[in-house]
Amino acid sequence: MNFTQKSKDHMDACRFCWMCRHICPVGNATGQERNTARARALGLSMVARDAIEYSDDIINNVYECALCGACVEDCVTGWDPVMFTKEARQLAALEGKLPEYILKMLENLDAKGNVYGLDKDEALTNAAKELVDSKSLLFIGEDATFKAPDKAAKAIELLKKAGVDFTVLANEPNSGASINFLISAVAETKAVMENAAKVLSNYDKIICYDPADAKLFKREYKEWGIELGAEIVTFTEYVASLIRDGKLSVKNFGADLTPQDSYLLARELEETAPIREIISACGNVKEMLLCGKATVLAGNLIMNEYMPEIMKNVASRRWLNAENMNCKTVVTECTAEYVLMNMTKPEGMELLTVEEAVLKCL
Repeated sequence: MNFTQKSKDHMDACRFCWMCRHICPVGNATGQERNTARARALGLSMVARDAIEYSDDIINNVYECALCGACVEDCVTGWDPVMFTKEARQLAALEGKLPEYILKMLENLDAKGNVYGLDKDEALTNAAKELVDSKSLLFIGEDATFKAPDKAAKAIELLKKAGVDFTVLANEPNSGASINFLISAVAETKAVMENAAKVLSNYDKIICYDPADAKLFKREYKEWGIELGAEIVTFTEYVASLIRDGKLSVKNFGADLTPQDSYLLARELEETAPIREIISACGNVKEMLLCGKATVLAGNLIMNEYMPEIMKNVASRRWLNAENMNCKTVVTECTAEYVLMNMTKPEGMELLTVEEAVLKCL
């Protein structure tokens, strides 16, 4: 296998180390050693040395990783299991060894424009038609468009109440976040990104509802040499700025609200303050364990397509973190985490998106 030397070095370093095993959301959900970074590194290092074949079992194990980077954040010696896991997915794609469940999602993306193979919700389409042309774009993203259109509609409602001049695309291009997650840096991934860039080049500001798109636009596009030319801002930061500037008049009801930090914002983009600024305007910030940059993933909708029970367990364990700190109302900033936490919400607990939390306090 043609792994880069950098990946080989990281695999060799990780294969004898257990120091991050306690922090992996998937490993904690399954209780299996195979889901630790160490076990994945051990298998892939053997493949890299041609000691064993790149078998279906090892490839499946590569897709059991959420790429959330908790292991990277926790590593005191600076090794990066996410890097070699993404490279392993790339090599599986290039060598024609992708599992059938991954191929199906790629076929869905090609045929329907989303990996879930779903049609767009009519209500969201109608909401987009009501908006006038603007140089500011609210980019909804794949997960919200096809898995939580009602939440996207609430985001649109909130920006309207703030008097924001913005638009939403009736036929939004796929950003490339999902294909990048599935097969990483291959030509097909770049083609999806370039197609999106052509459409998005007409805008001066892009407000990203989904943190996955924000991270992609801010980082991966630049790494690929793809220029958007627009100011990229996360939805959470934008809403915080609307409150800060007095465009949203929020009443503080004094309720305790607990942020569920998206790892894409907290770790990848180092953005943890805006959600707390929003919550502080609406009520009181009550933290649960493992928050901020140390946050724990609460679910991934792509992985939910092929390992749903494990994803539900991941979300349930995050609720347990909240319950253990007596946190009753959790506020999410990521569609995937909202959907999966909503599926597993314990009795007596409340779950809100950022926009729902603000709308309740206007």
